Amino acid sequence: MLKVSLVTVTYNSSLTLPYTILSVLSQTYYNVEYIIVDGESKDSTVEIIKKYESGFNGRLKWVSEKDGGLYDAMNKGIRMSSGDIIGFLNSDDYFTTDLVLQKIVNEFEDASLDAIYGDVHFVRSDNLSKIVRYYSSKIFKPSLMKYGFMPAHPSFYCRKYCFFKYGLYKIDYKICADFDLLLRYIYIDKISIKYIPLDMVTMRLGGVSTNGIGSHIQIMKEHLRSFRENGVKSNVFMLSIRYLYKIIEFFIK
Repeated sequence: MLKVSLVTVTYNSSLTLPYTILSVLSQTYYNVEYIIVDGESKDSTVEIIKKYESGFNGRLKWVSEKDGGLYDAMNKGIRMSSGDIIGFLNSDDYFTTDLVLQKIVNEFEDASLDAIYGDVHFVRSDNLSKIVRYYSSKIFKPSLMKYGFMPAHPSFYCRKYCFFKYGLYKIDYKICADFDLLLRYIYIDKISIKYIPLDMVTMRLGGVSTNGIGSHIQIMKEHLRSFRENGVKSNVFMLSIRYLYKIIEFFIK
């Protein structure tokens, strides 16, 4: 039976973390190792982790200590993992249904697959039933990465060996280490991937990469940096095309 290592990075996440943890506990697939990497939260995050720890019956690993930021913490979670498959669930997100991990594992029964990805949707933080944007990865093709397209990262599940063969997240990126990692894995190293038409994760608006025009400028800069470092030809005009598609997404509910 394949083992899934699921990593959640937290910092002062007490308002949303219970939703995240409960959605993990509600998954029908049981062979899950849940890893929480906390950056020494100042609120009640650690107390919440301790509160739910017994519910995992030894399947929860957690640590609370200083780190070098989000991507350093994610790398730490990868290194703590003992599963066959690794995925990430943000501390303000939760699984859309109880069957998500079971359906993911079903796909990985195909030993030729390195990774799978699906869809996610965004909701208002003050109204979780209000869908604001549906992020479908259906149209994704590796060639579209030159235009800044990528699979929805919270829906990306990958065999553990890929992280150590092709490299972890680069911790000096502020927002786009996930794009850089997927560019390396999918576009450069051409791992075997598959899209599954499944709404996997419900995300609250307001995350690191959804906050205002400043974040979009930073994303553009970091995309261009990733292309340069990986020898991929692209430019600002090509990256701008992605924003036209994002406008369309707001009308897909």
